[in-house]
Amino acid sequence: MSDILQHKPESFEALLAGMTPEIHQSLKTAVELGKWPSGERLTPEQVELCLQAVIAWDARNLPESERVAYIDRSDLQKKRGGRT
Repeated sequence: MSDILQHKPESFEALLAGMTPEIHQSLKTAVELGKWPSGERLTPEQVELCLQAVIAWDARNLPESERVAYIDRSDLQKKRGGRT
């Protein structure tokens, strides 16, 4: 992950373009645990920025059912008889 952070990206889009699946997983794990692999705690701002990056990366690279915060509503629709 340090490779992408060694040079400040020109924009959020550039950051996302440089993210690999490994970096994505590392950011996701950091948010889940509240700390970096070094053990240093994430600041609230870091949590927010990491979540934004993870969610944006998910939207570009993963099917909806595999994205962060996906809720499977198929059972709910079946119970309602297909009504939404």
